[in-house]
Amino acid sequence: MQTQILERMESEVRTYSRSFPTVFTTAKGARLTDEAGREYIDFLAGAGTLNYGHNHPKLQEALVDYITSDGITHGLDMWSQAKRDYLETLEKVILKPRGLDYKVHLPGPTGTNAVEAAIRLARVAKGRHNIVTFTNGFHGVTMGALATTGNRKFREATGGIPTQGASFMPFDGYLGEGNDTLDYFEKLLGDKSGGLDLPAGVIIETVQGEGGINPAGLDWLKRLESICRAHDILLIVDDIQAGCGRTGKFFSFEHAGIVPDIVTNSKSLSAYGLPFAHVLMRPELDKWKPGQYNGTFRGFNMAFVTAAAAFKHFWSDDKLERDVQRKGRIVEERFTKIAAWLTERGHEASERGRGLMRGIDVRKGEIADKITAKAFENGLIIETAGQDGQVIKCLCPLVISDEDLLEGLDILERSVEEALA
Repeated sequence: MQTQILERMESEVRTYSRSFPTVFTTAKGARLTDEAGREYIDFLAGAGTLNYGHNHPKLQEALVDYITSDGITHGLDMWSQAKRDYLETLEKVILKPRGLDYKVHLPGPTGTNAVEAAIRLARVAKGRHNIVTFTNGFHGVTMGALATTGNRKFREATGGIPTQGASFMPFDGYLGEGNDTLDYFEKLLGDKSGGLDLPAGVIIETVQGEGGINPAGLDWLKRLESICRAHDILLIVDDIQAGCGRTGKFFSFEHAGIVPDIVTNSKSLSAYGLPFAHVLMRPELDKWKPGQYNGTFRGFNMAFVTAAAAFKHFWSDDKLERDVQRKGRIVEERFTKIAAWLTERGHEASERGRGLMRGIDVRKGEIADKITAKAFENGLIIETAGQDGQVIKCLCPLVISDEDLLEGLDILERSVEEALA
């Protein structure tokens, strides 16, 4: 296996190739194959970008047909048949059945593009600068999004330039059981001497991904929505990792029965690993002037094609939702068992998550690293999250077969035992 050119020429900023030091060649479903011919079960799935697995045949067929018919690949934000089909399908299959009425902003190809656009839109719409965000939140690493991201590792990478425009509040559970952290937020909003500038918006992940698979309680989310409504603050849900079915509903906020003012999606939005993001906004919030927020790659026609195909194939009924929730219960049960095994042997651990966005908190990053490294040796791709990388997280494809899911969980369980033998 030749890696010299890769190690010599690629920047030291690389991360995943350090955890999984092999050269991958092909992928199908929930399995990756390297150039030595070894197969791996994929519990990472492009960090949540491949909810429908690698090279799903229905999506692959739609993409190949589009390419071979000389369909528009790049068109700035000009209209195309692919864009029209995407918007029609989004409205018909995703938004209307959920009673949602949103306009669509195509800001650029990545999640951080969507977050930048969302927080800037909130400021334009409300004429206020402050954005409230939460401890352990991750919203991207461009400067605006980084100001709302909690992890010091990312914030210190600015080279000393201060991030601005955001105020951090404690996420649900941050102060321990029995403490409703929204009491603090609400008190500051009602206190003229509290030092909190009235926010234009609040941005939140309903399940924090990079922050450690931290799910916000459903009642807590409902109260957050009511606080925002009472104080004329826009509620922005960052559904980049938790959306597109990951938690068992297409939008993660559906579990709480709330309706955000603005929603960001990316990662699995294209359904095929193609770069794609959008911002959904209540129609009256569309205060943009033409070209006020733009980018060369704002709207990728190939991604329109695969996204629309995924909506039609997977979301025309509730079959996938129910299957994700069923598989989520399987993972929850096995992760709870693994956490109990660890705790019994003096390594305190706990399970958490929602749907197929689940994690095992082993408290120490070095323990999590040992386990995931052993899992890789045993044929499983699985990564960590949390401020110290202390949470082993499962982001397997939503369409993973029961056989692959159970085999992957068996490998993880064996790897835990071997790593801590």
